[in-house]
Amino acid sequence: MSSIVRRPDDDAAPLRAAQARTASGPARRWPPKPRGVLRALAVFAAVRLTGVAVVAVFDHAVGRSLSKTLMHSWDSRWYLSIAEHNYGHHWRESASGLLQTDYAFFPLYPALIRAVATVLRLSVGEAALVVAWAAALAAAYGVYAVVHHLHGVAVATVTVALWAMLPHSVVLTLAYTEPLFCALAAWCLYAVLTSRWPTAGALAALAGLTRPSGYALAATVLVVAAYEVVRRRGRVPAGLWVGALLAPVGWVGYVLWVGSRTGDVLHGYLKVQSAWNSRFDFGMQELRFLRGLFMNGGKVGYPLALVIVLAGVLLFVLLCLDRAPLALVMYAGALVALVVLASGPFASKPRFLLPAFPLLIPLARAMVRGWWARRAQVLAVAGALTAMSLTYGAYLVVLGKQPL
Repeated sequence: MSSIVRRPDDDAAPLRAAQARTASGPARRWPPKPRGVLRALAVFAAVRLTGVAVVAVFDHAVGRSLSKTLMHSWDSRWYLSIAEHNYGHHWRESASGLLQTDYAFFPLYPALIRAVATVLRLSVGEAALVVAWAAALAAAYGVYAVVHHLHGVAVATVTVALWAMLPHSVVLTLAYTEPLFCALAAWCLYAVLTSRWPTAGALAALAGLTRPSGYALAATVLVVAAYEVVRRRGRVPAGLWVGALLAPVGWVGYVLWVGSRTGDVLHGYLKVQSAWNSRFDFGMQELRFLRGLFMNGGKVGYPLALVIVLAGVLLFVLLCLDRAPLALVMYAGALVALVVLASGPFASKPRFLLPAFPLLIPLARAMVRGWWARRAQVLAVAGALTAMSLTYGAYLVVLGKQPL
């Protein structure tokens, strides 16, 4: 472990070098092969496979099939239905009597499921896991690349490990869109940090076809591009304009397509999401929910979700105080704003924060700095938190009754 840890007085050196590389233009190699990446990916795989083993133990205890848990949990069923039958074949009536349709689910993941199932002759469930697990590794690689570019091997390795240990990282091994979205987001941010604007725009466009939160990446590319235009007084490479034009295409295109299918081009998508109780209400529903939670109590998932959301807000403040690059602050801030200001199932909000991996960088830097003085304590705390996190993740998937 000591071979990957950088001493505190060297902690700022990678950031200064990264800023110099970014100012001088993009690196030649794509994808990059930063030192120590294989070790970080091994740590990520070990943690997540251990998480799958814990889920298997829970499944065995309740007499449930592991394959059913991995392939058919909550939203997975909607994506598999779209992959097998296309849109318009899966709907249900909500408790409030509203019609919830599959148009609320973005198309890239189901399209990849169908393609992999066709080429490899797999069931849609098996193909969904192939796509998700491959994307999860690509996401861990991207997270490492971003943090290594800014802070070096030690902080990057710890960030990947922390990300793998989060309770809701259990969805990285399920048939969910988070692995794909996180992979696209991480590599998009790396492209922005290394001034690869067309690549950043293309990845943001694909992310916009993956999840509703794809708007966060599109906004990040546009804001950073605008900042560069102002900073350089308009003397920017043509690729920047290409990236800025590409970034919102996926998200905007799908929103308008849903509107056309519902007969209301501009508002149809908003109506679809409203049926799922998903809208920007500036946190009013959350305030009402929290008031009821504090007065009447609730299931174990809700208080823990509140703790995770509050931790996310605190970590965002620390990220800003850490003087992180604008791209990371903008992206993480947009996701935190979505969680805090939009309505929706409160138990799902920690999952919505999972792609906001830059929030973990200040914590990872603090752990690396504290490693030299308190190695035993750091390892003990990390081990205990990992065990609790993996157990809680398995509980959410197998036993939890609230939406994941």
